[in-house]
Amino acid sequence: MSMKTLPLLFINLGGEMLYILDQRLRAQNTSDDNTHKVINDIIGTMFNKGFMEELLVPQELYSHRALRTVLTRLAHASIMRLNPASMDRLYELMVMAFKYQILLCPRPRDLLLISYNHIDALKEFVKDTPIIANQVDETHRKIIEMYTPLSESEFQLLRQTLLIFFQDMHVRVSLFLTNKVQNPNGRFALPTTGPVPLGSEVPGFIRVFNSRGKEMRRWEFPTGGSYTNPPQEGSFELFGNRVIRLGTNMYSVTQPDETHTSKSSSLKDSSVPNPLAKEELNLLAHLMGGMEVESLVHSEICFRVNLFSSDQEEEQASASGEGVASLFEVISIQATQDVQTNTELARIVEEFAEEGSQSEGPSSKGDDLLAMMDEL
Repeated sequence: MSMKTLPLLFINLGGEMLYILDQRLRAQNTSDDNTHKVINDIIGTMFNKGFMEELLVPQELYSHRALRTVLTRLAHASIMRLNPASMDRLYELMVMAFKYQILLCPRPRDLLLISYNHIDALKEFVKDTPIIANQVDETHRKIIEMYTPLSESEFQLLRQTLLIFFQDMHVRVSLFLTNKVQNPNGRFALPTTGPVPLGSEVPGFIRVFNSRGKEMRRWEFPTGGSYTNPPQEGSFELFGNRVIRLGTNMYSVTQPDETHTSKSSSLKDSSVPNPLAKEELNLLAHLMGGMEVESLVHSEICFRVNLFSSDQEEEQASASGEGVASLFEVISIQATQDVQTNTELARIVEEFAEEGSQSEGPSSKGDDLLAMMDEL
């Protein structure tokens, strides 16, 4: 079942990426035209038909390094650039937001509602660009077709797979710390009260039934919490009220300086991607590499998004080789061009390509898909 986890992971992380970038671009008074272009280009690349078809093919989860490589390529699909340290910061913000949503997920099946909230928000971002909006709708239909038939146990396995993937990520986020949903050690403080999952009863009663199913005795016991009946079920259709708020934009009412992060423990991430994912990573890296992004560097004024409070902090993070130092804070935007990210990404992709070429089959498949992307 982990083979069906990647599309949900990618869509939800991509949705969080767009929330963060949109909030920061607007907070720094970036022009509406540039903000609109960045958002539209990233979503258009993310929901490109060829890329999504490959993403929806059942496959194993990538390592964090591999996933970060693909998301870096996605973030650079427009005139915006991030250096490696800022990309690490962005990745950590995305991961911690989605991890929190998974932990609070009332039922395993509600993973879909979280994903649909992200998709609904992306549709709103591109509502004035019908071509991209149609791409998002088409992917949404495929997600509905792929995941609706799954059983509750299969969704539980999906949820556990995602939680295992994120288990070593304990990055402190000031927004979570302020709202007291995260402890100083980076672990989340989950509520033990509130609405119970749909299909469950409010705890506090013990019932005894006879052999014919008739209730014979009932008594109450103290639950130690305050529980309420669940709200109505959210819509799993293409359009509708999702009911739950998980997956919606939590930055829309946040001040620009409220989203600092700091590291409480380092991520245990192998420098070598999961061997089972090498072939598909090679395919996806080349697939996204087929987009003509390099020409943007020369034809338009690029700007770099710096996810630290100053250039000095960003330079120190880059020099130390760490994505986040213990006290670094968040975000300013500068109208400068960053070539380092493209060089580093090209090096990583080249490594994957060399590894993939040692086996039969995938290289020709990747070439065919790359050629298809070049024709777009």
